[in-house]
Amino acid sequence: MKRYTLLYLIALFFVFSCSSDKENDMIDANSIEGTWDATELVIDDNTASDDAKNGRDILNFLTAKDCYILSFTFNSDLTVTAENAANYVEISVNSAGTGLEIPCPADSDSEASTYTFDGSVLTIIDGDGATLAIDVSIDGDTMTVDATDLDIPNFSDSGQFVFIRR
Repeated sequence: MKRYTLLYLIALFFVFSCSSDKENDMIDANSIEGTWDATELVIDDNTASDDAKNGRDILNFLTAKDCYILSFTFNSDLTVTAENAANYVEISVNSAGTGLEIPCPADSDSEASTYTFDGSVLTIIDGDGATLAIDVSIDGDTMTVDATDLDIPNFSDSGQFVFIRR
């Protein structure tokens, strides 16, 4: 009898001590709140267009100078503000004529919208009522978005945008 009681207690211990990983894998819908800066465009060099490669290189160069040309701020009241300075990037030859000069743009376009986020799909509704559904992956302070979903010139051919939360 003691042996069965001991086996029963051990079985109960294992049943109640095991947790479900499903709960830990779910992303909280509030995890998107904050300001996210595009820091990288991950593309396949073998298939990407020259525009995508140039866009990636410019993004890398400016990000290294703490200049972020694409940012999203998601607020708890379900409003989002997009800041896009890609149209204001100026490229020139440096004064020595030995390379390119790319200053951080002083201007940007700003657009306020509303959003919903269910943990994997971000839906943005702009001021005209147009809806954009985007698959989003968030791991801590890193968010990955399919670049084609955002439709930003020189960045929308292919690849994944990587955003880092400030």
